[in-house]
Order: sequence, then structure tokens, then C-alpha cells
Amino acid sequence: MKWLTPVEVIPSAYKIEHSDPVMMIGSCFSESIGEKMIGLKFTVDLNPFGILFNPSSIKLCLDRLIEGEVFRRDELIEHNHLWHSFLHHSRFSSLNVESTLTNINERLTYSSSFLRKMHFLFITFGTAWVYTHKKTGKVVANCHKIPAAAFDRHLLSPEDIVKDYRELIGRLKKVNPNVQIIFTVSPVRHLKDTAAGNSLSKATLILAVHQLCREGLATYFPAYEIMLDELRDYRFYADDAIHPSNVAIDHIFEKFAAAFFNNNTSQLNRRIEEILRALEHKIEFPQHPSVKGFADSMLKKIEALETEYPLLDFEKERKYFLGLITTQK
Repeated sequence: MKWLTPVEVIPSAYKIEHSDPVMMIGSCFSESIGEKMIGLKFTVDLNPFGILFNPSSIKLCLDRLIEGEVFRRDELIEHNHLWHSFLHHSRFSSLNVESTLTNINERLTYSSSFLRKMHFLFITFGTAWVYTHKKTGKVVANCHKIPAAAFDRHLLSPEDIVKDYRELIGRLKKVNPNVQIIFTVSPVRHLKDTAAGNSLSKATLILAVHQLCREGLATYFPAYEIMLDELRDYRFYADDAIHPSNVAIDHIFEKFAAAFFNNNTSQLNRRIEEILRALEHKIEFPQHPSVKGFADSMLKKIEALETEYPLLDFEKERKYFLGLITTQK
């Protein structure tokens, strides 16, 4: 019997290597995949504005990176003793306005430069529902727990999204002609929009993305479909029954790797994973003579990798294994 519906993932014509600059922007699903890539030592700029959900906010943020225009103090708002930006996740917020502004602009400057040299841009849409701040008339990426009465809420249409992203992709290609753009739709369920509202939202996003792909402006990775069909069971969700579980993320990442990594990259990943797994090895008796041999072996593997791939940084891992040797003295 077949216990799942396999989702065919077409291998990408463009493969990602560890030296390729990759930007990932969008919902918390992009964080899950991006963090895995960072762990494997890929060159990733992950969500320079923090987690973003709707296409309008993501476009505004990418526009800002293209322009490279730093944020001004009058673009921040204060609420509940914290300073926020409506285009940023609360991870950028703080009690001090200057600190908030500095953190935002340092990241913007870095990511604006990164955007111009990136080889891949992954955009993950989470919802087509958009909130507009009544006082300013501007679309917000995060409401920062400000009362709902301060915002208007509406659903984007597929036509709205396609129009915006045709223009955005044209601007991106002018500053970075060689970038490959890949869309995904997040499998995270937005049940605050109600189950029906979430379905309507996801359908809107999928219609828009597939139109952009038909026009040859981007390609699509079916993360949403893998979760919906291959992993159609609540055991593949986290305890909140909304986010994919770690097992589900691992499975989707395997299919992502099959689509975007060539054999050499996959082999390098396995060598890196061996070192990462060694970090998780429980050392019950640090003074045991075998620990030094274990640490020496890992240090030699790190040295070999850094010699072959000078771009890779194993400073944290090296410190850990050197620390194990120190315990022997």
C-alpha cells in the first residue's frame, strides 16, 4: 500500500555551492531552511528584516535593499516603552531608539551590499493577508502588539502580487543580472485567519507565484505541497499543530538538497555533518584517554576541510575540540 503521495521536485538547473551568496527572505519557514544551510557553512544572508509574512512587506523590504536608503528616526514608532520599525520583526526592537536605529541600519547596509552579489534569492510567502497602519497608510510587516483598531486588514489578489513582483524582479535584475529567484509558499498554517481564510490566502499566493514562473521570472520549490501531501499527518507538525515539526523540516530539506545541490556539494555536506554530529557526542568522562584521540581526529578533519575549502569557518568547532584536549592536562 502507498502511505503517502510523493511530490515530484524538478532538479534545479542552477546548483548552490558553499561559496554562492544566498539570500533567504520571508516567513519563519525560510528561517528553518536558512538555519540548516548556515549550519552547513553555506554563505547565507537570512531575513535581513527578520521574519516577514506577506508579499507586500517583502517587496517593500527588498525595494529598500535595492535603494540602500538607511532608516530615519522618524520612521520608528514607540509602543509599550519599546522602539520598533513597521518593516522589521521585533528582534530589531529595543528600549533605546538609537540602538534600534543602529541595529537596523547596520544590517541594511550589509544586506544591501550582499543583494548585489547574491547568486540565489529565495522568497517565502506566508500569507496574502495584509495589515495597513491607518495613521500612516503604510503596509506593515509586523504590528508589534499595537491594538488591532490601529490597522486595516485586506487580502491581496493574485493580480496585485504579480504586478508588484514583475516590477520588483525587473529592479533586482538591473542591480544583479545573474541572480536566480526561487519562490516558496510556507507550509505554516495561519489559523488566526481562520481555516477558510488560510486556504484562501495560500491559494492566492500559489496562483501569483505560478503566474510569475510561467512568465519565466522565477522558479518554484514546492515546500507547501510536500507538507500537504507527503506529510499529511499531524505527527509531522509541532505541538502547536501549526508549524512543521523538526522531522518534517528535515524531510523537506532533503528534497530541497536533492533539487539544489550537486554531488560534490552533497559530499561536502556529509563531511561537515560528521563534525557537527561529533559536537553533539555526549562526553561522560572528559579525562578518559580516548577523548583526546576523538578530539585529535576531529581537528584533523577540520584542518583537511579548511585546506580544501578556505571559505569554510570552523572556529567554533575547533575551540570545542581543543577544549576537550585541554581537559586532559
